[in-house]
Amino acid sequence: MYHKRSKEDLLKAGVTAALGAGIVTSFAVSQGQHPLIALGITVFAAVAAVICDRFGLI
Repeated sequence: MYHKRSKEDLLKAGVTAALGAGIVTSFAVSQGQHPLIALGITVFAAVAAVICDRFGLI
């Protein structure tokens, strides 16, 4: 009741996860990984972070 999660919190969680995963996957692309696979990993990490944040698992 008192600690309702706003959409801004979800956005922050998604952006933070995407930035973190993007740094790691950009290194992987520089080592030869396919860019679409790296993009998929980044998107998956962002979605997983938002889901975890939404259910209070973080």
